[in-house]
Amino acid sequence: MPQSLKSWNWQLSDWPNFRHDESRLRPLEGEFLRRSGVHVGAISHLGKDDRESLREEMLGDEALLTSKIEGELLNRDSLQSSIRRLFGLAGDERKASPAETGIAELQVDVYRNFDLPLTAGKLFDWHRMVMRGRWDLQTVGGYRRHEKPMRIVSGPVHDPVVHFEAPPACAVDAEMRQFIEWFNRPLGSLTGLARAGAAHLYFESIHPFEDGNGRIGRALAEMALSQACGQPTLIALSSVLEKRRGRYYEALGVASRSNEITDWLEFFATMVLEAQELSLRRVEFLIQKARFFDRYRDRLNPRQEKVVLRVFREGLDGFKGGLRSQNYVSITLCSTATATRDLAKLVELGALIRTGERKHARYSLALVGV
Repeated sequence: MPQSLKSWNWQLSDWPNFRHDESRLRPLEGEFLRRSGVHVGAISHLGKDDRESLREEMLGDEALLTSKIEGELLNRDSLQSSIRRLFGLAGDERKASPAETGIAELQVDVYRNFDLPLTAGKLFDWHRMVMRGRWDLQTVGGYRRHEKPMRIVSGPVHDPVVHFEAPPACAVDAEMRQFIEWFNRPLGSLTGLARAGAAHLYFESIHPFEDGNGRIGRALAEMALSQACGQPTLIALSSVLEKRRGRYYEALGVASRSNEITDWLEFFATMVLEAQELSLRRVEFLIQKARFFDRYRDRLNPRQEKVVLRVFREGLDGFKGGLRSQNYVSITLCSTATATRDLAKLVELGALIRTGERKHARYSLALVGV
């Protein structure tokens, strides 16, 4: 069948009455709620500074990776600095680009205002944030108006493959009024993972803006997940979707052909659960960091403390390939002999674990449960 004759979900008679097999989602929904409770409990063990640090890191990484999914590469440090300033916290004087400032504003707004009703005005504000610094678009802060079809294509110009075609611009206002009404309905049977996954697919199927639909659609999914939990969720959704980008786009493409969306919701749910697990590991990492310094703070010299802090800043995976003596020298500007003694003392204290010998020696933090 020619590509142009294939039907998209919005062209079908049952649009937008999505259907799914609740029995296949039920165990995933239960696990989502269980992990949400574990996550809240774990965060309660963090001190104020660590809670703030987690919030800035998670929102910064989501801003970074939701942009990376769309091929836009931003600076993590600039994003986190912007987010700290948006929360009224002291930040460095790092200058962020318009794109970094805008996506940081979006993430913070979703976090702060997840429980407010969705409006067209809110979506327009988000679009202005995401498109900050863009002068090549016909409409910023409003739905698309151009007459040419909104398509996602690949392949050569003379023979493109159309992966998706959205409703024409003349239909967008009505489609979005219906979407916003659907999103703002009182929480019923379609809650949690199913509602968030359906919201993301529904929005992406309309594709109401000239650009930025993916970032705003993922923000809507995060908003729906927070509403399901009754508080802001700090889950690494874009971190997981960026890592699974090929499967993510493929699943969206298949789901855009039908309004029976069980397969899509199962895929989305597994991504959310994986993101929850990653987020919980980060919380546990911060708990271990606090315990580590409670145990060793008065037993480390300034050089050792500086290096340990630097290793913690690398996050869950630590230094790629492990901390080496050369890294220690570079961070502290000490001699190789001093680095060797300091590292040996850290191993003796039980603060670091060493693998390998001599020039092949690598060091990692001695943490439990991460």
